[in-house]
Amino acid sequence: MFGNIGWGEFMILLVAALVILGPERLPGAVSWISKSLRQVREYAGGATQQLKDELGPEFDDLRKPLSELNQLRGMTPRAAITKHLLDGDDSIFTGNFDDKKPRPGTTGSASTPKPTTTPLGDGDKPPIDIDAT
Repeated sequence: MFGNIGWGEFMILLVAALVILGPERLPGAVSWISKSLRQVREYAGGATQQLKDELGPEFDDLRKPLSELNQLRGMTPRAAITKHLLDGDDSIFTGNFDDKKPRPGTTGSASTPKPTTTPLGDGDKPPIDIDAT
């Protein structure tokens, strides 16, 4: 709960609460806060359980994108771009374009030689590439 607050900050908050509320009201305020937090946790747990019961297996499908987002939060921007946009091909970052690994989902390998073309002779027409126009 206090993962982002260090001991120094916690002590400052405790002293500020002691000054603002006074020593006679501080224990009651602490017990009220702890009861409220416990009740909020119970409500959240009950709502989650109710969603699981009503949605059944679809609840896991709903949680899958959230878990993928949590994985992205832990990644560096470079790793996220490489994994999701470039299908794991990091040659754009490393500059190793010759030693490319085949991307997942593609056929063939990067080491297969490209077909060689013969130079055109005098008067020969170049082939027409319909996709290029």
